[in-house]
Amino acid sequence: QVQLVESGGGSVQPGGSLTLSCVVFNDRFHISSVDWLRQVPGDERKFVAGITTNGIPTYRDSVKGRFNISRDNAKKTVWLQMNNLKPEDTGVYYCRQGGIYWGQGTQVTVSA
Repeated sequence: QVQLVESGGGSVQPGGSLTLSCVVFNDRFHISSVDWLRQVPGDERKFVAGITTNGIPTYRDSVKGRFNISRDNAKKTVWLQMNNLKPEDTGVYYCRQGGIYWGQGTQVTVSA
């Protein structure tokens, strides 16, 4: 049973922007923190940004000041707004709810 669905990935040039969405299809959203993780070939998934149940965000150092995570409990949705994208931001972005449920991932490619 699908619990999370991500969307919004794509290909952009350096300096461009994308906004990823994660929609949750269960009843635990309002009591769950939600994270975004990125994976590149040959490497493990790494934390990019997270948001607590009451909206407190955290970011990995390399995206601070460029990425913004937000949530809407009524819509059971988390967004990751990504600005001033760099080639090193390239990867498959996964949404994770409560450390348990995962989405299928969405590809982000940043290249000239």
